[in-house]
Amino acid sequence: MTFARIAGTGGYLPERVVTNKDLEEMVDTTDDWIRDRSGIKRRHIAAKGEKTSDLAVVAAERAIEAAGMDVSEVDLIIVATSTPDKVFPSTACIVQRRLGLRKIPAFDVNAACSGFIYALDVANRFISTGGARNALVIGSETMSRILDWTDRSTCVLFGDGAGAVLLRASNEAGIISTHIHSDGEFEELLHVPAGISSGYDTVQQEAAFIHMKGNEVFRKAVSTLGNIARETLSGNNIKQEDLAWLVPHQANLRIITAAAKKLELSMDQVIVTVDEHANTSSASIPLALDVAIRDGRIKRGELLLFEAFGAGFTWGSALVRY
Repeated sequence: MTFARIAGTGGYLPERVVTNKDLEEMVDTTDDWIRDRSGIKRRHIAAKGEKTSDLAVVAAERAIEAAGMDVSEVDLIIVATSTPDKVFPSTACIVQRRLGLRKIPAFDVNAACSGFIYALDVANRFISTGGARNALVIGSETMSRILDWTDRSTCVLFGDGAGAVLLRASNEAGIISTHIHSDGEFEELLHVPAGISSGYDTVQQEAAFIHMKGNEVFRKAVSTLGNIARETLSGNNIKQEDLAWLVPHQANLRIITAAAKKLELSMDQVIVTVDEHANTSSASIPLALDVAIRDGRIKRGELLLFEAFGAGFTWGSALVRY
């Protein structure tokens, strides 16, 4: 049987850093208020003209380098993003061209903050069925482009960045299982109302930004992440104590803490980057993974649980032997 294993990871954060103190000068908020409600201290913001594909390319190159591979060996690219460069072509095709690759499958996945898990699921299926051997899975976002910087309930929560993993076909189990779900019933609790077919050019300007009912999203996220974790562990006959690390979507420290509590995991077993990165949507899990691998916390052979929840609502998890 063929499995997909993580051969390398990479990440990229734009140079510009915006702290909570900086935001105090821009909107009616305080550092204490932001930290108390989200755990966020700072976020990275893309420079003018810096696109989602620019971030993705750097993260991808670092993942390829970490895997010790030549870029020519990549035969599949999937980019998870809610903030593509263009309506079309896909950001993945732009990344493909920038990497100098031709004639391989390249496409985007949009599942909001769960996008990386969705993309990982798809890439895993490609590899396990022989459709690819070396797949780049990238989460890349410029969330700052869809923020209303006068809305303190949303602008303080998000940041820009990209994370990537290089999956390689292997006889040893890497991605053990993936689990993805969605429920469109909750569409308007977290969404950007404007869109191409709904008349982007005729709607009010504020419709082009993120709208969120924070309390409702928080409650649904906590309960849903608890359920997906139980589904993943029970489906693989794994106990909580078998997990080395939880690598969650980095949306809010309170959500992360609640998810760890439901799993009876110490926060010492949870990778947390939300304080430094804020919510980078589909980029947050691969960014956190890359940070923890490069600083030596996550080691080869350890069992990891990825979990995410996002607009749609979408949610998903992956059980991974690194």
